[in-house]
Amino acid sequence: MTELIWQGKYKDGKKVAPIRIALPFQTIETINESAADRQKRLASLFNQKQDTSNWYNRLIWGDKKYVLPSLLPEFAGKVNLIYIDPPFNVGADFSFTATIPPAENDEDDNTISFTKQPSIIEQKAYRDTWGRGLDSYLQWFYETALLLRELLAEDGSLYVHLDWHVGHYAKCVLDEVFGYENFRNEIVWVYSRMAAKGQRHLTKCHDNLYWYSKSNKWTFNVDEIRLPYAETSIARSGYKKTNLGGGKPLSEVCELNEKGKFPEDWINIPFVRGNDYVGYATQKPESLLERIIKASSNEGDLVLDCFCGSGTTAAVAEKLNRRWIACDLGRFAIHTTRKRLLGIPNVKPFVVQNLGKYERHAWLQAEFDNPESRIA
Repeated sequence: MTELIWQGKYKDGKKVAPIRIALPFQTIETINESAADRQKRLASLFNQKQDTSNWYNRLIWGDKKYVLPSLLPEFAGKVNLIYIDPPFNVGADFSFTATIPPAENDEDDNTISFTKQPSIIEQKAYRDTWGRGLDSYLQWFYETALLLRELLAEDGSLYVHLDWHVGHYAKCVLDEVFGYENFRNEIVWVYSRMAAKGQRHLTKCHDNLYWYSKSNKWTFNVDEIRLPYAETSIARSGYKKTNLGGGKPLSEVCELNEKGKFPEDWINIPFVRGNDYVGYATQKPESLLERIIKASSNEGDLVLDCFCGSGTTAAVAEKLNRRWIACDLGRFAIHTTRKRLLGIPNVKPFVVQNLGKYERHAWLQAEFDNPESRIA
């Protein structure tokens, strides 16, 4: 069915697969590392058996096209939860306007705004993603989904955050990669938005999250995300005449769990505002990621976000005592995420990494000299 909607790239009868070049990561900075931890980490470098208990969370600057294959040797089948918020406004580029708030003691309110222009790397990524419109976007998305599936643990989950622009097309790709039978939920995030003057359509005020598992086993901690009952439900927990209950107490018809009601597949959470806003245009609410991470992972599990943007996934994973890997192509995203993490009290040690000079050489080889290596 998906082939009728999206044909993908083919060569010699085979669908084009993602580039699979595993490159060494280069650590730029190690943050919040004690002297004892540093000695332990350095000692482990000389041991044949790596000390897996000496884990450092990872913030990686680079194109996910090369970052994800480079993570595979170490993390294939080991990631418990993946949340991605990829670009989904068709035709959007990597530029945006950011606002830097004034210092706390600035009486003149010297707020600064600037427009961040795309780098050469981002321009290349933009052409790869949107160069042929929806067709190239879906090929780019397909290649991403293949790599993410390999990284997922057998009982792992993937959440893909999109909206009306490409969501229904992307679901067809996800059905192909993960299997239609492994689609768990379409979750609707509802937010308020004012209608524009002269608007001639219903106000678009929701995004869609597509939840897939890798197999028929997955983590679902429903008691961690139960919601408070409405006062009317509590009031009716005495006697209620219904066709189902026949006048029995509501608690006998539908038991009221002391931890709250079973959550629905829609969430009403406002946009990020006020002091929680870090100046990143696509920033998502922490309460949204909190629900996802609590529902589909446990403490100590590994969470991945390869479009980390403002760093919401990493920040929430840190607060909920999960291990995390966060990646982004944009330097501004890495800077924003790093600063945000440092604002968390007692943040655990993490490293900032990139692929260094190796990335350009590998890109030249993959894009020009040996394109056949991409064929599945």
